[in-house]
Amino acid sequence: MTRAPLQSLDQALDLLLADVHSAVEQESVELNKALGRVLAADLHARLDVPPWDNSAMDGYAVRSTEAGQSLPVAQRIAAGERPEPLPGAAVARIFTGAPLPPGADAVVMQEDVQIDVEGRVILPAKIAPNDHVRHRGQDCRAGDHLLGAGRRLQPQDLGLIASQGISEVAVWRRLTVALLSTGSELREPGSGELDAAAIYNSNRPMLAALLEQLGCEVRDLGIVGDTPQATRKALQAGASADLVISSGGVSVGEADHVRDVVAELGEIDLWRIAIKPGKPFAKGRVGSTPFLGLPGNPSSAFVTFVLLARPFVHALQGRRDTGAVALPARADFAVPRPGSRREFLRVTTRVEGGELWATPYVNQSSGVLTSVSASDALAMVPEHRTLAHGDAIEILPLHRLMD
Repeated sequence: MTRAPLQSLDQALDLLLADVHSAVEQESVELNKALGRVLAADLHARLDVPPWDNSAMDGYAVRSTEAGQSLPVAQRIAAGERPEPLPGAAVARIFTGAPLPPGADAVVMQEDVQIDVEGRVILPAKIAPNDHVRHRGQDCRAGDHLLGAGRRLQPQDLGLIASQGISEVAVWRRLTVALLSTGSELREPGSGELDAAAIYNSNRPMLAALLEQLGCEVRDLGIVGDTPQATRKALQAGASADLVISSGGVSVGEADHVRDVVAELGEIDLWRIAIKPGKPFAKGRVGSTPFLGLPGNPSSAFVTFVLLARPFVHALQGRRDTGAVALPARADFAVPRPGSRREFLRVTTRVEGGELWATPYVNQSSGVLTSVSASDALAMVPEHRTLAHGDAIEILPLHRLMD
């Protein structure tokens, strides 16, 4: 296979997202099982919330025109009780959330009134209409658009849906991802002492956790030895999933068989991205199943996952929020020589002088996973640019890249 030219990150993302032909199937789930699922259809309000005017305070429901008067209490209204109409020259004792009685147009807080010796309520001299009243439909009205298809449901969304009396929602089926780790040198943690040529497999638990955090079901295909036969068998086994992701085996070494075997079983249509770390990223198909090949070095695997695999997974899930949100910051470092690839430094951030500053981890090697674990953001260094200390840059907060 001839070596393809490096694709820019923007080109690679465009190619990835343009190749998402369909999401997974819809299913209906109970609301208490919908957290983190992706909404499959727009959701509109069925009813007004609140369904009637109600009190925002414990106090007295009144007519605002009767301010300054001393009036008897005509009724007591607790939340969940249906009120009677409020007669003239009277107030109603009312509690937070209780329906406002017909005839009342305001609520006076209990601490703003006085009670005379006869138990009558002395109202303040000024009462504005609508004081401390939550009006019908203040939250939403029947027909309002509440949540859009493609939204990953959050706890607050479940509360909003429940306020409409909805107990089940239509969501996209969970994406199944076959995950394989290539490398004859890899050993699983807990498998015993390492010999001189072996290392523990750190990519598998990291990538599996990233996928699970995105709401995927992970099918672990384990460690795959560096032979074409073992690679072919694993890829064929993974092709029944919605997506196959591998780590390692997509570079140019003699033991890197993944790219060639994927091309044999399907196609490779994207390889080698102009980013650092993470150049040997690959995308293709195993049969008709999408395939993403991440580099084997742990920091490279992490960076390419959050920058490239994550938005692709989002799109397959039916999510609309595929982009990464960048924040402005200042460089607590310098880049004296321009690079040909866009670099993503693992950095920690701090606020100083009202601005966000980014300090790189001391070792930025692609094999140093501590650079990711010790950091809270990726700082973007554009290709073909130098930076001086204090220059304006953009950062990608890690917590936003793992959701």
